[in-house]
Amino acid sequence: MGRKIVAAIWVGAAFLALGSEQPAAQQGDAVGRGEYLVRAAGCVACHTDIKGGGPALAGGRALQTPFGTFHTPNITPDREHGLGRWRAADFRRALTKGRDPGGRPYYPAFPYTAYSGMAAQDIKDLWAYLSSLPPVPRPNKPHEIDFPFNLRISALVWQRLFFDPADFSPDPDRGALWNRGAYLTRHLGHCGECHSPRNRLGVVDGTRQLAGNLLGPDGKKVPNITPHEKGIGDWSESDLGFFFKIGILPDGDYVGGAMEEVVSESTRQLSDQDRAAIAAYLKALPALPGPSSGAEARRSGE
Repeated sequence: MGRKIVAAIWVGAAFLALGSEQPAAQQGDAVGRGEYLVRAAGCVACHTDIKGGGPALAGGRALQTPFGTFHTPNITPDREHGLGRWRAADFRRALTKGRDPGGRPYYPAFPYTAYSGMAAQDIKDLWAYLSSLPPVPRPNKPHEIDFPFNLRISALVWQRLFFDPADFSPDPDRGALWNRGAYLTRHLGHCGECHSPRNRLGVVDGTRQLAGNLLGPDGKKVPNITPHEKGIGDWSESDLGFFFKIGILPDGDYVGGAMEEVVSESTRQLSDQDRAAIAAYLKALPALPGPSSGAEARRSGE
């Protein structure tokens, strides 16, 4: 009960703070649109060591996986540690092909598997914004990955076996709101990278997209966000939109863990229409059971 009272007080304060707030939304220029996209794509929450008080987008966040710990890189325009020596084509290849400027494959901890379906204009605008930022000379931390996954050739093998670049095409049988939600959820927001179960090789289970994951990037279970009874079955679209904006669950409790940062650094920054689009898409999904304990837990590293 105490947590709910605190949450209610927090909601009231949030409404006062957000009453006149407008997202840095899709302005007419490329940099303005890119500023919106960097939030929608989750770049800030992932590429910032928020708990350690690190500079925005300068990397250093630890992502825990069954294969070891990955540290996100600096994506400011610093020439030594960031993207300062990259070209626009390098950036596009990183997002759509999962390769660095030298052609080396990235590990799938970087969600290029989802980003590969991004619209070409969104990639250009995102690059325009990142290129406009002041460089931050923060060195990158090396990954702490178990053998044999620490050998880069393992990432190449993984790509050849499991990576097919995505291609988002609107569904003509669905409305504009659903299609926008599908694009934001599947590709730009890459929700399935955390909220879907994976097999022992780190491949997302395509038959249970968004049905939850036993091991998330902060080492904790990630919930089912399909309309299943153990997912968001009893949530309304307005509940979801409110959650994405404020971080409060329908029962009055508030979000924690990695999702707290996703709300504060990403979904809260979206337009009301984009939050509504994601909610509409999620509620239209088939209700899927999440991963269970036992064998699946062992495969996920729990």
